[in-house]
Amino acid sequence: MDMSSVNWIAVIVAAVLNFLLGGLWYSPMLFGKAWQAENKLSDEDLKKGHMAKIFGFSFLWSLVMSANLGMFLADPKTDLAWGITAGFLTGFGWVAMAIFTIGLFERKSTRYMLINAGYMTISFTIMGLVIGAWR
Repeated sequence: MDMSSVNWIAVIVAAVLNFLLGGLWYSPMLFGKAWQAENKLSDEDLKKGHMAKIFGFSFLWSLVMSANLGMFLADPKTDLAWGITAGFLTGFGWVAMAIFTIGLFERKSTRYMLINAGYMTISFTIMGLVIGAWR
């Protein structure tokens, strides 16, 4: 693969959007309280740990996911429609189904799996949109 065909600025922007969507998705405005309840986490539990480390690694993993998708979409023929389609198929077909498979063995609730799989599906779709559109 010719790495010069990857639009690294689009990859970074897509990673930032993924990170920001996660902040919104898991906030009390959307699914944060439901996710917290499904994980049996109190507000105090969420304050424990090294938040800088958690957010830092979260952004790093967002960047890795975005770069990976950017490499798959590096073909010069990639456009907005294919970017969105590939992002959706990646998020839903690979990541969401993996979350559901793991969730079944971990005895997680459907609600838990839908919250996490929904985030990943929408996130990859948005990353695909950015990478596909920004050719």
